[in-house]
Amino acid sequence: MDIRNLPAGLTTEGRCDERRTRIEQETGTDLSLLKTDAAHIGQADEKNCEQMLGTVPLPVGYAGPMTVTFSSGERHDIHLPLATTEAALVASVNRGCKAISTSADGVQVTSVHHGVSRSLVLKPRSQKERSYTMEIEKNTDMWKNIGEATSDHLKIMKHEIDEADGFTFLTIFCDTDEAMGMNMVTIAAQAIGDWLAQELDAELITIAGNVDSDKKPSKRTHDRGRGYEVTASAMIPSSVITDVLKTTPEAMLAVADAKLRIGSKLAGAIGANLHAANIIAALYLATGQDAAHVAEGSLADTMVIKEKDGIRVTVRLPAILVGVRGGGTGLPAQSQCLDLLLKAKTKLHRKQQLAESIGAAVLAGELSLLAAQASQTLATAHRKLAR
Repeated sequence: MDIRNLPAGLTTEGRCDERRTRIEQETGTDLSLLKTDAAHIGQADEKNCEQMLGTVPLPVGYAGPMTVTFSSGERHDIHLPLATTEAALVASVNRGCKAISTSADGVQVTSVHHGVSRSLVLKPRSQKERSYTMEIEKNTDMWKNIGEATSDHLKIMKHEIDEADGFTFLTIFCDTDEAMGMNMVTIAAQAIGDWLAQELDAELITIAGNVDSDKKPSKRTHDRGRGYEVTASAMIPSSVITDVLKTTPEAMLAVADAKLRIGSKLAGAIGANLHAANIIAALYLATGQDAAHVAEGSLADTMVIKEKDGIRVTVRLPAILVGVRGGGTGLPAQSQCLDLLLKAKTKLHRKQQLAESIGAAVLAGELSLLAAQASQTLATAHRKLAR
Protein backbone atom coordinates (compact mmCIF):
# COMPACT_ATOMS: atom_id res chain seq x y z
CA MET A 1 0.00 0.00 0.00
CA ASP A 2 1.53 3.31 -1.09
CA ILE A 3 0.60 6.23 1.17
CA ARG A 4 3.87 8.10 0.65
CA ASN A 5 3.57 9.23 -2.95
CA LEU A 6 0.72 11.73 -2.83
CA PRO A 7 -0.42 14.24 -5.46
CA ALA A 8 1.49 17.50 -5.35
CA GLY A 9 -0.14 20.61 -3.95
CA LEU A 10 -2.36 18.93 -1.35
CA THR A 11 -3.10 20.76 1.88
CA THR A 12 -2.42 19.14 5.26
CA GLU A 13 -6.08 18.14 5.45
CA GLY A 14 -5.94 16.86 1.88
CA ARG A 15 -2.91 14.65 2.59
CA CYS A 16 -4.65 13.10 5.58
CA ASP A 17 -7.79 12.50 3.54
CA GLU A 18 -5.85 10.90 0.69
CA ARG A 19 -3.97 8.53 3.00
CA ARG A 20 -7.14 7.58 4.84
CA THR A 21 -8.98 6.88 1.58
CA ARG A 22 -6.18 4.62 0.33
CA ILE A 23 -6.05 2.71 3.62
CA GLU A 24 -9.84 2.28 3.62
CA GLN A 25 -9.76 0.93 0.07
CA GLU A 26 -6.84 -1.42 0.79
CA THR A 27 -8.17 -2.80 4.08
CA GLY A 28 -11.91 -2.53 3.61
CA THR A 29 -12.19 -0.65 6.90
CA ASP A 30 -14.39 2.38 7.55
CA LEU A 31 -12.16 5.13 8.99
CA SER A 32 -14.49 8.05 8.30
CA LEU A 33 -14.66 9.17 11.93
CA LEU A 34 -10.92 9.87 11.93
CA LYS A 35 -11.49 12.74 9.51
CA THR A 36 -10.62 16.17 10.91
CA ASP A 37 -10.21 19.70 9.64
CA ALA A 38 -7.19 21.93 9.17
CA ALA A 39 -7.96 24.06 12.23
CA HIS A 40 -7.52 21.04 14.49
CA ILE A 41 -4.58 19.48 12.65
CA GLY A 42 -2.25 22.46 12.84
CA GLN A 43 1.25 21.30 11.89
CA ALA A 44 0.80 17.75 13.17
CA ASP A 45 1.28 16.21 9.73
CA GLU A 46 4.65 17.94 9.32
CA LYS A 47 5.98 17.89 12.90
CA ASN A 48 4.22 15.31 15.03
CA CYS A 49 2.95 12.27 13.16
CA GLU A 50 4.29 10.52 10.08
CA GLN A 51 1.77 9.20 7.54
CA MET A 52 -1.03 10.95 9.37
CA LEU A 53 -4.52 9.87 8.34
CA GLY A 54 -6.67 11.69 10.89
CA THR A 55 -7.25 12.20 14.58
CA VAL A 56 -8.93 10.37 17.46
CA PRO A 57 -11.05 12.67 19.64
CA LEU A 58 -10.23 12.47 23.34
CA PRO A 59 -12.68 13.85 25.92
CA VAL A 60 -11.36 16.71 28.05
CA GLY A 61 -12.95 17.50 31.41
CA TYR A 62 -12.46 20.44 33.76
CA ALA A 63 -11.46 20.28 37.41
CA GLY A 64 -10.91 23.24 39.69
CA PRO A 65 -10.29 25.92 40.52
CA MET A 66 -7.67 24.94 43.08
CA THR A 67 -5.66 27.31 45.26
CA VAL A 68 -1.91 26.79 44.92
CA THR A 69 1.07 28.53 46.48
CA PHE A 70 3.95 28.06 44.06
CA SER A 71 7.63 27.82 45.02
CA SER A 72 7.96 31.52 44.16
CA GLY A 73 5.61 32.30 47.06
CA GLU A 74 2.84 33.46 44.70
CA ARG A 75 -0.68 32.22 45.40
CA HIS A 76 -3.08 31.57 42.54
CA ASP A 77 -6.11 29.54 41.56
CA ILE A 78 -5.33 27.06 38.80
CA HIS A 79 -7.64 25.34 36.28
CA LEU A 80 -7.12 21.74 35.17
CA PRO A 81 -7.96 20.39 31.69
CA LEU A 82 -7.96 16.60 32.04
CA ALA A 83 -7.96 14.45 28.89
CA THR A 84 -9.29 11.02 29.77
CA THR A 85 -11.73 8.26 28.88
CA GLU A 86 -11.89 7.02 32.48
CA ALA A 87 -15.22 7.98 34.01
CA ALA A 88 -15.05 9.24 37.62
CA LEU A 89 -11.49 10.58 37.26
CA VAL A 90 -12.42 14.21 36.57
CA ALA A 91 -15.10 14.16 39.27
CA SER A 92 -12.62 12.76 41.75
CA VAL A 93 -9.92 15.32 41.00
CA ASN A 94 -12.55 18.08 41.12
CA ARG A 95 -13.58 16.97 44.61
CA GLY A 96 -9.95 17.02 45.69
CA CYS A 97 -9.61 20.56 44.32
CA LYS A 98 -12.66 21.63 46.33
CA ALA A 99 -11.34 20.09 49.54
CA ILE A 100 -7.96 21.74 49.07
CA SER A 101 -9.36 25.16 48.19
CA THR A 102 -11.79 25.02 51.12
CA SER A 103 -8.83 24.48 53.44
CA ALA A 104 -7.18 27.70 54.56
CA ASP A 105 -3.75 27.29 52.96
CA GLY A 106 -4.51 25.38 49.76
CA VAL A 107 -1.56 23.46 48.28
CA GLN A 108 2.07 24.47 48.83
CA VAL A 109 4.39 23.34 46.04
CA THR A 110 8.18 23.27 45.70
CA SER A 111 10.37 21.89 42.94
CA VAL A 112 13.95 20.98 42.06
CA HIS A 113 15.18 21.11 38.48
CA HIS A 114 17.39 18.08 37.81
CA GLY A 115 17.34 18.47 34.03
CA VAL A 116 16.63 16.00 31.25
CA SER A 117 19.15 13.17 31.11
CA ARG A 118 20.69 10.90 28.49
CA SER A 119 23.24 8.11 29.05
CA LEU A 120 25.83 7.27 26.42
CA VAL A 121 27.90 4.09 26.61
CA LEU A 122 31.56 3.55 25.74
CA LYS A 123 33.61 0.34 25.57
CA PRO A 124 37.28 -0.31 24.78
CA ARG A 125 37.96 -1.34 21.19
CA SER A 126 40.30 -4.06 22.46
CA GLN A 127 39.27 -6.96 24.67
CA LYS A 128 41.20 -5.50 27.60
CA GLU A 129 39.08 -3.75 30.21
CA ARG A 130 39.80 -0.06 30.64
CA SER A 131 38.41 2.70 32.84
CA TYR A 132 37.54 5.96 31.10
CA THR A 133 36.34 7.85 34.18
CA MET A 134 39.46 9.90 34.83
CA GLU A 135 39.84 10.86 31.17
CA ILE A 136 36.18 11.85 30.86
CA GLU A 137 36.45 13.99 33.98
CA LYS A 138 39.69 15.55 32.77
CA ASN A 139 38.07 16.55 29.47
CA THR A 140 34.77 17.73 30.94
CA ASP A 141 35.03 21.30 29.68
CA MET A 142 35.78 20.11 26.16
CA TRP A 143 32.95 17.60 25.76
CA LYS A 144 30.49 19.92 27.52
CA ASN A 145 31.27 22.65 25.00
CA ILE A 146 30.79 20.16 22.17
CA GLY A 147 27.40 19.11 23.51
CA GLU A 148 26.20 22.62 24.20
CA ALA A 149 27.26 23.76 20.72
CA THR A 150 24.50 21.58 19.23
CA SER A 151 21.77 23.96 20.45
CA ASP A 152 21.44 27.55 21.63
CA HIS A 153 18.86 26.36 24.16
CA LEU A 154 20.82 23.56 25.89
CA LYS A 155 23.09 23.78 28.94
CA ILE A 156 24.65 20.77 30.63
CA MET A 157 23.92 21.09 34.35
CA LYS A 158 25.78 18.06 35.70
CA HIS A 159 26.92 14.56 34.80
CA GLU A 160 27.37 11.13 36.34
CA ILE A 161 29.70 8.26 35.40
CA ASP A 162 29.06 4.57 36.03
CA GLU A 163 31.27 1.60 35.15
CA ALA A 164 30.04 -1.99 34.92
CA ASP A 165 31.09 -5.14 33.04
CA GLY A 166 33.60 -3.29 30.90
CA PHE A 167 31.16 -0.54 29.89
CA THR A 168 31.42 3.12 30.86
CA PHE A 169 28.15 5.05 31.10
CA LEU A 170 28.23 8.85 30.94
CA THR A 171 24.90 10.43 31.89
CA ILE A 172 24.38 14.11 31.15
CA PHE A 173 21.63 16.24 32.71
CA CYS A 174 20.56 19.27 30.70
CA ASP A 175 18.56 22.45 31.00
CA THR A 176 16.58 22.58 27.77
CA ASP A 177 14.92 25.98 28.18
CA GLU A 178 11.20 25.95 27.25
CA ALA A 179 11.21 22.54 25.54
CA MET A 180 10.96 19.20 27.30
CA GLY A 181 14.07 18.64 25.23
CA MET A 182 14.58 14.89 24.90
CA ASN A 183 15.48 15.24 21.21
CA MET A 184 17.77 18.14 22.02
CA VAL A 185 19.64 16.12 24.64
CA THR A 186 19.86 13.11 22.35
CA ILE A 187 21.56 15.19 19.65
CA ALA A 188 23.99 16.59 22.22
CA ALA A 189 24.76 13.08 23.52
CA GLN A 190 25.55 11.92 19.99
CA ALA A 191 28.05 14.75 19.49
CA ILE A 192 29.68 14.08 22.86
CA GLY A 193 29.80 10.33 22.30
CA ASP A 194 31.36 10.71 18.85
CA TRP A 195 34.06 13.03 20.22
CA LEU A 196 34.85 10.86 23.26
CA ALA A 197 35.04 7.71 21.17
CA GLN A 198 37.61 9.31 18.89
CA GLU A 199 39.54 11.05 21.67
CA LEU A 200 39.70 7.98 23.92
CA ASP A 201 40.04 5.39 21.15
CA ALA A 202 36.84 3.80 22.40
CA GLU A 203 33.77 2.30 20.76
CA LEU A 204 30.55 4.26 21.16
CA ILE A 205 27.99 1.52 21.83
CA THR A 206 24.86 3.69 22.12
CA ILE A 207 23.73 7.15 23.16
CA ALA A 208 20.73 5.73 25.06
CA GLY A 209 22.07 3.31 27.65
CA ASN A 210 19.09 3.05 30.03
CA VAL A 211 20.88 4.50 33.05
CA ASP A 212 18.83 7.62 32.30
CA SER A 213 15.71 5.40 32.48
CA ASP A 214 13.98 7.49 29.81
CA LYS A 215 10.29 6.47 29.67
CA LYS A 216 10.99 3.62 32.09
CA PRO A 217 10.58 3.33 35.86
CA SER A 218 13.76 2.85 37.88
CA LYS A 219 14.91 3.09 41.47
CA ARG A 220 17.61 5.56 40.42
CA THR A 221 15.04 7.98 39.00
CA HIS A 222 12.84 7.46 42.05
CA ASP A 223 15.68 8.25 44.43
CA ARG A 224 17.61 10.93 42.52
CA GLY A 225 14.99 12.61 40.35
CA ARG A 226 14.80 13.54 36.68
CA GLY A 227 13.32 16.54 34.91
CA TYR A 228 11.49 18.35 37.71
CA GLU A 229 11.20 16.83 41.16
CA VAL A 230 7.98 18.30 42.58
CA THR A 231 6.66 18.15 46.13
CA ALA A 232 3.09 19.23 46.90
CA SER A 233 1.59 19.36 50.38
CA ALA A 234 -1.73 20.37 51.93
CA MET A 235 -3.21 20.34 55.42
CA ILE A 236 -6.85 19.23 55.34
CA PRO A 237 -8.88 20.07 58.49
CA SER A 238 -11.26 17.55 60.02
CA SER A 239 -14.24 19.74 59.11
CA VAL A 240 -13.34 19.62 55.40
CA ILE A 241 -12.77 15.88 55.57
CA THR A 242 -16.24 15.45 57.04
CA ASP A 243 -18.13 17.98 54.91
CA VAL A 244 -16.41 17.62 51.52
CA LEU A 245 -14.73 14.22 51.54
CA LYS A 246 -17.46 12.47 53.57
CA THR A 247 -15.12 10.47 55.79
CA THR A 248 -12.89 10.86 58.86
CA PRO A 249 -9.18 11.55 59.40
CA GLU A 250 -8.86 8.23 61.21
CA ALA A 251 -10.29 6.24 58.30
CA MET A 252 -8.03 8.00 55.80
CA LEU A 253 -4.97 7.34 57.96
CA ALA A 254 -5.89 3.66 58.23
CA VAL A 255 -6.20 3.28 54.44
CA ALA A 256 -2.93 5.16 53.89
CA ASP A 257 -1.10 2.86 56.30
CA ALA A 258 -2.47 -0.33 54.75
CA LYS A 259 -2.30 0.73 51.12
CA LEU A 260 0.72 3.01 50.85
CA ARG A 261 3.02 1.56 53.50
CA ILE A 262 2.21 -2.13 53.70
CA GLY A 263 0.55 -2.91 50.37
CA SER A 264 3.19 -1.11 48.31
CA LYS A 265 5.96 -2.86 50.24
CA LEU A 266 4.41 -6.28 49.66
CA ALA A 267 4.19 -5.53 45.94
CA GLY A 268 7.79 -4.31 45.75
CA ALA A 269 6.49 -1.05 44.30
CA ILE A 270 8.89 1.72 43.26
CA GLY A 271 6.82 4.62 44.49
CA ALA A 272 3.90 4.31 46.88
CA ASN A 273 0.91 6.28 45.63
CA LEU A 274 -2.80 5.88 44.94
CA HIS A 275 -3.13 6.75 41.24
CA ALA A 276 -0.68 9.53 40.42
CA ALA A 277 -0.26 8.26 36.84
CA ASN A 278 -3.97 8.89 36.19
CA ILE A 279 -3.71 12.63 36.72
CA ILE A 280 -0.31 12.98 35.07
CA ALA A 281 -1.52 11.13 31.97
CA ALA A 282 -4.66 13.26 31.72
CA LEU A 283 -2.70 16.52 31.93
CA TYR A 284 0.11 15.32 29.66
CA LEU A 285 -2.39 14.35 26.96
CA ALA A 286 -4.37 17.58 27.27
CA THR A 287 -1.31 19.85 27.07
CA GLY A 288 0.68 18.06 24.37
CA GLN A 289 3.35 16.43 26.52
CA ASP A 290 5.05 13.12 25.70
CA ALA A 291 2.61 10.70 27.33
CA ALA A 292 5.24 7.94 27.65
CA HIS A 293 6.87 9.92 30.46
CA VAL A 294 3.95 8.86 32.64
CA ALA A 295 6.18 5.84 33.34
CA GLU A 296 8.47 8.06 35.41
CA GLY A 297 5.59 10.09 36.81
CA SER A 298 4.17 6.91 38.35
CA LEU A 299 7.16 6.77 40.73
CA ALA A 300 5.44 9.23 43.09
CA ASP A 301 5.29 8.76 46.85
CA THR A 302 2.24 9.90 48.80
CA MET A 303 2.55 10.41 52.55
CA VAL A 304 -0.30 11.01 55.01
CA ILE A 305 0.32 12.11 58.60
CA LYS A 306 -1.97 13.05 61.47
CA GLU A 307 -2.23 16.73 62.38
CA LYS A 308 -3.79 18.30 65.48
CA ASP A 309 -7.03 18.89 63.61
CA GLY A 310 -7.01 16.79 60.46
CA ILE A 311 -4.32 15.33 58.24
CA ARG A 312 -1.46 16.50 56.05
CA VAL A 313 -1.09 14.89 52.65
CA THR A 314 2.23 15.25 50.80
CA VAL A 315 3.14 13.95 47.37
CA ARG A 316 6.70 13.75 46.06
CA LEU A 317 6.96 13.33 42.29
CA PRO A 318 10.62 12.68 41.41
CA ALA A 319 10.28 12.92 37.63
CA ILE A 320 7.93 15.33 35.89
CA LEU A 321 9.16 15.85 32.31
CA VAL A 322 7.34 18.65 30.55
CA GLY A 323 7.77 21.48 28.06
CA VAL A 324 5.87 24.54 26.95
CA ARG A 325 7.37 24.64 23.47
CA GLY A 326 7.88 21.91 20.87
CA GLY A 327 6.44 18.41 20.72
CA GLY A 328 2.66 18.43 20.92
CA THR A 329 2.41 21.73 22.80
CA GLY A 330 1.97 23.65 19.56
CA LEU A 331 -1.02 21.64 18.35
CA PRO A 332 -4.11 23.88 18.34
CA ALA A 333 -6.25 22.22 21.03
CA GLN A 334 -3.31 21.27 23.22
CA SER A 335 -2.00 24.83 23.07
CA GLN A 336 -5.33 26.13 24.36
CA CYS A 337 -5.33 23.62 27.23
CA LEU A 338 -1.80 24.70 28.10
CA ASP A 339 -2.92 28.33 28.17
CA LEU A 340 -5.75 27.41 30.52
CA LEU A 341 -3.48 25.52 32.91
CA LEU A 342 -0.88 28.33 32.89
CA LYS A 343 -3.41 31.17 32.96
CA ALA A 344 -1.95 32.54 36.19
CA LYS A 345 1.13 34.69 35.60
CA THR A 346 3.98 33.89 37.98
CA LYS A 347 7.66 34.72 38.34
CA LEU A 348 8.51 31.11 37.59
CA HIS A 349 9.76 29.78 34.27
CA ARG A 350 6.57 28.59 32.53
CA LYS A 351 7.93 25.06 32.35
CA GLN A 352 8.52 25.03 36.11
CA GLN A 353 5.05 26.46 36.67
CA LEU A 354 3.61 23.64 34.57
CA ALA A 355 5.50 20.99 36.54
CA GLU A 356 4.40 22.47 39.87
CA SER A 357 0.78 22.73 38.66
CA ILE A 358 0.84 19.04 37.74
CA GLY A 359 2.18 18.23 41.20
CA ALA A 360 -0.69 20.13 42.83
CA ALA A 361 -3.20 18.34 40.59
CA VAL A 362 -1.79 14.95 41.55
CA LEU A 363 -2.24 15.85 45.22
CA ALA A 364 -5.91 16.64 44.58
CA GLY A 365 -6.38 13.27 42.91
CA GLU A 366 -4.56 11.39 45.64
CA LEU A 367 -6.59 13.09 48.38
CA SER A 368 -9.94 12.34 46.76
CA LEU A 369 -9.21 8.68 46.01
CA LEU A 370 -7.88 8.17 49.54
CA ALA A 371 -11.16 9.55 50.88
CA ALA A 372 -13.21 7.35 48.53
CA GLN A 373 -11.41 4.26 49.77
CA ALA A 374 -11.74 5.37 53.38
CA SER A 375 -15.50 5.85 53.00
CA GLN A 376 -15.94 2.62 50.98
CA THR A 377 -17.47 4.60 48.09
CA LEU A 378 -14.92 3.80 45.35
CA ALA A 379 -16.99 1.05 43.77
CA THR A 380 -20.19 3.06 44.17
CA ALA A 381 -18.69 6.04 42.33
CA HIS A 382 -17.56 3.88 39.44
CA ARG A 383 -20.91 2.11 39.29
CA LYS A 384 -22.66 5.48 39.11
CA LEU A 385 -20.33 7.30 36.70
CA ALA A 386 -18.70 4.58 34.64
CA ARG A 387 -21.64 2.32 33.68
